[in-house]
Amino acid sequence: MSDNELLYEVRGTTGWITLNRPQSRNALTFGMYDGLAEICRTVPTDGSVKCLVVTGAGEKAFAAGTDMTQFRGFNTDQDALDYEHRMDVVLGAVEACPVPTIAAISGACTGGGAGIAAACDIRITTADLRFGFPIARTLGNCLSIANLSRLSALMGAGRTKEVIFTARLVGADEAQAIGLVSEIVPDHAALIARAETLAEQLAGHAPITLATTKEALRRLRIEGAGADDRDLVVKAYMSEDFKEGMEAFLGKRKPEWKGR
Repeated sequence: MSDNELLYEVRGTTGWITLNRPQSRNALTFGMYDGLAEICRTVPTDGSVKCLVVTGAGEKAFAAGTDMTQFRGFNTDQDALDYEHRMDVVLGAVEACPVPTIAAISGACTGGGAGIAAACDIRITTADLRFGFPIARTLGNCLSIANLSRLSALMGAGRTKEVIFTARLVGADEAQAIGLVSEIVPDHAALIARAETLAEQLAGHAPITLATTKEALRRLRIEGAGADDRDLVVKAYMSEDFKEGMEAFLGKRKPEWKGR
């Protein structure tokens, strides 16, 4: 990965990750995938970064999947298994990121780009969204069970199957109707402005509530309703923030969250 293919900067308490290959519709190299996972794994939890926004450079695409030239060297079973394992690790890191993640999507969001967006906590988009996995008419590969599970949790198993089988791309209105995205904005400038506002809103909320909810939903998807959540319940209820929230509510004042 060249130094400028994946950009990261912190503005205020928001970390901004930009997939930066606009000349290739932000098609993802293996280095970009690995860099994204590393940012999500190592984001500080001391309150200096309270939210991550993932977006694509330019206005035409969030990310148009994996750069297909990355597949030219695939010759063995292990090449295929290693690739899907890499994707599971990367998307797993995005999903398990300890701070809230927002996918700010403009235009095409396909293949690996759609996988990244699906792994984020909140998705907002411009009106020209095209979301999907058109692999049945392009590459002829498949998605891992972990990736399909995440998509099924968002769109339902039936719609996930239909979208992949027909290789069609979901537009903004349909995406909002099925809960895939929460908001539609008219253009790229409005998208970035809304992402900033939303990140600031999340930064003002109880970080332990957000973190435990993220982790509980991740466990629910993977392990089902019998997943053990006792550590999460204890973490929240025994925190200083819970005591602060209770006293602030009773005292009719705004709580001061510390994340501990």
